[in-house]
Amino acid sequence: MVDLARLDRIGFLTLPDYSQIAVASAIEACRMANYVAGHESYTWKAVSLDGNPVAASNGFSLAPTMSLEAAGQLNCLFVCGGVRVREAVDRRVTDALRRLARQGVALGSLCTGTFALAEAGLLDNYRCAVHWENLDAVREEFPEIDICDDLFVIDRDRLTCTGGVAPLDLMLALIEQRLGRGVASKVSKQFIQERIRAASERQRPNPWGEYPDKIIGLAHQLMQTTIEVPVTIPYIARAMGISRRQLERVFKRHTGKSPAEYYLDLRLTKARELLRLTNMPITDIGIACGFQSSAHFSTAFKSQYGRPPRAERGASVLAPHERVEMHL
Repeated sequence: MVDLARLDRIGFLTLPDYSQIAVASAIEACRMANYVAGHESYTWKAVSLDGNPVAASNGFSLAPTMSLEAAGQLNCLFVCGGVRVREAVDRRVTDALRRLARQGVALGSLCTGTFALAEAGLLDNYRCAVHWENLDAVREEFPEIDICDDLFVIDRDRLTCTGGVAPLDLMLALIEQRLGRGVASKVSKQFIQERIRAASERQRPNPWGEYPDKIIGLAHQLMQTTIEVPVTIPYIARAMGISRRQLERVFKRHTGKSPAEYYLDLRLTKARELLRLTNMPITDIGIACGFQSSAHFSTAFKSQYGRPPRAERGASVLAPHERVEMHL
């Protein structure tokens, strides 16, 4: 069990196209903790495998950046991911992470960096978090890992976090362990943060919360959990305790779609994410999204997005001038 209060020499391993807002949120928390406490309680370093600055998904990079070897004795390292994380994780990355794990360094991740730890086999028997956009993809690829929808997870010597400003909440939890609740609260106030969020809070509000009718939310939840083996619309209506006609009216009123169209959208959205974010065979993706045949999957996907699944996978890589901060 790692002593969270002793984690004070922190490295941020920047992978190509990492989310800069996630890294900045974590680093700024350390800087502000030193300011509020009145002494240098934390040191931090931006690192890469070769010591060269790495471009984030917004095109900027951190300087100075140094190699892992030059960073000295770190006791915590966060893998910083973002868009196209799969392409950024190779044998050199996984070997370096395994070496640090053997040395007793606490390992963490920001945004999609969780994928790197999972690929290195360093999250087996751990509970962990990852950015919500990659949640389904990572769960499909690593079914043996307990991946949750929490903001962040601290499980022994693994500290995994989602993206955006969630790393600030993770760091506030570490600051509280090291410097006390008072300092953590002052850091939070310095950043004009309404409150310190708990690790167990969901990454995003219930996606059905935008709809004023409770039926939409309940039906959405049922559809979301039965994507691989879709249930019938009459079954959903019975589960809601209403008639199929009532269900149709509610969906048309609040979504502009029929329940069947809405359900298909959810399945195809997941398929698109898996095509872009994993190397799963297209046939397996179709099955994972409830399609009984490759032909059915291809026809439905092309009708929705204007191109077949194979073309979607080939088009998932953005040109440098098209890059956006997808994982805020």
